[in-house]
Amino acid sequence: MEAGIHQEQGLHRQLSAGQMTMVAVGGSIGTGLLLGSANAIDLAGPAVILSFLLAAFFSWLVTMALGELASCHPAAGAFGLYGDLYLNQWAGFVARAGYWAAIAVSVGAELVASATYMAFWFPHVPSLVWVAAFSGLLLLVNLWDVVRYGRFEFWLAMIKVVTIALFIVLGAGLLLSGRAIPQYTRDGGFFPRGPWSPLLAMTFAIYTFGGVEFVAVTSGESRSPKEVARAVWMTFSTLTVLYVGAIAVLVGVMPWNRAGATESPFVSVFRLARFPAAPSLMNFVVLSAALSGANAALYISSRMLFSLARSGWAPKRLGQLNPAGSPNLALLASSYGIVAALVLDKWVPARAFDYILRGAFFGLILSWFVSLAAHISFRGKISPQRAAALPIRSPLGRWGSAIGFLVIAAAVLKTWYDSRVNLITGLIYLIALTVLYFLLRARRATSAFDSHRPGPI
Repeated sequence: MEAGIHQEQGLHRQLSAGQMTMVAVGGSIGTGLLLGSANAIDLAGPAVILSFLLAAFFSWLVTMALGELASCHPAAGAFGLYGDLYLNQWAGFVARAGYWAAIAVSVGAELVASATYMAFWFPHVPSLVWVAAFSGLLLLVNLWDVVRYGRFEFWLAMIKVVTIALFIVLGAGLLLSGRAIPQYTRDGGFFPRGPWSPLLAMTFAIYTFGGVEFVAVTSGESRSPKEVARAVWMTFSTLTVLYVGAIAVLVGVMPWNRAGATESPFVSVFRLARFPAAPSLMNFVVLSAALSGANAALYISSRMLFSLARSGWAPKRLGQLNPAGSPNLALLASSYGIVAALVLDKWVPARAFDYILRGAFFGLILSWFVSLAAHISFRGKISPQRAAALPIRSPLGRWGSAIGFLVIAAAVLKTWYDSRVNLITGLIYLIALTVLYFLLRARRATSAFDSHRPGPI
């Protein structure tokens, strides 16, 4: 435990398990589920339920590995620290730096999306006004002490959690009451795209669980290792119930080949349930989802840059904390994604913005790779007695992480095979991080030599 605590001394360890959970849930549940679920349904039809169940299993392998490591080494550097301790410096650096760059860009993307949603109610207000207003609000919230931040994100993320739960209840009511005819075996049966189609859609489903790793970063400000263990279980359970439940209702209530054809499937189900003002309700929910995601991402990216600074991979000033315990300079530096997103959205073709996000997403997956590989090494080094004493344990141990590593690798290779853009952006991202690592390592070595060189006699 000391490895993480000593390096990041000064952070206020005050987050409860519930607050840690909602930061992770807030970062995970985004507009991808609320608006883009139709893509997965189109690939597999009703059998997409199996895709999400399989994705939940592999997400469980990742969260259990993260849970063991985070409860043993609670640190904002999370998977970067795990890479340093159990793999090598390169793994620790690319996990931290790649994740920071990816998350910071996603902040801007979510805020640009938020401005788009506001146009639903205020079509004549320039989007720049909303981006500026929301950016100021979220920066202010992130400069608060971590307890006040945690409370704010808890209730902001709760909006979409409650909405999805309400959607599941309403959809189940429609099916059980007979007001909606179950669609699970209509229009081509349960496997309209073939028996292997759930595996094709599983890539989308796995990526939907992206954000579970947030709980490892929040461990750096958790109250205790036991709170970390509780947060890990709560995060996984919440996401699994909401994701699998929502998808099961979607393909049960609506014909799979019409989901999302003209509007969000969520809006369609609320309409069927005769819920008042369904479009306005869902616009409010996707707005809160985007703001919650941006708020969580800004917090996570600032802590990751803070950890880079404390470990010597970024300027030392970025490791400073304000009296509230927030890394204010790292926070401001991490808001670069807001400016980048605005510039890209305004001055370059939309596809260029898409390419940046695809490359950035590979940075998120790097954290899963490093965490799983580090967990395999971690389990090989600790004694059975120490493993038994962990607040949370992965029942499958290092073998579960090995399986998870192979499956995530297969999912990435699948996206690379399907899209040359994904392949090129992912490889460029990894090469750029590796080059940066060697440049910074040489500079760190020179600085260390100069600091130890004797002065003039």
